[in-house]
Amino acid sequence: MQDLTFEKALEKLEIIVEELEKGDLSLDEALKFYEEGVGLSRFCSQKLEEVESRIEMIVSEGSETKKVPFKGLEEVE
Repeated sequence: MQDLTFEKALEKLEIIVEELEKGDLSLDEALKFYEEGVGLSRFCSQKLEEVESRIEMIVSEGSETKKVPFKGLEEVE
C-alpha cells in the first residue's frame, strides 16, 4: 500500500463495499474483500490524520498574525 494514494484507496474501498452489498459472494470471497477493506479503511484514516495534523489556519488578531492548528479553530472564535 506504500504507493497507494488516498484517492485510489478510497476508490478501491467503494468497489469493495459495492461487492459486499451485492451479497452474492462466497464466504471466503467476502472475508477476503472485508479484510482488504479494513486495511484500506485504516490506510485512509491514517492519511486523513496526517493531513489534518498539517493543516494550519492563519488567524488575524488585530495587528498580530499567528498560526493555529486546524483543531484549535473552535477555541479562537
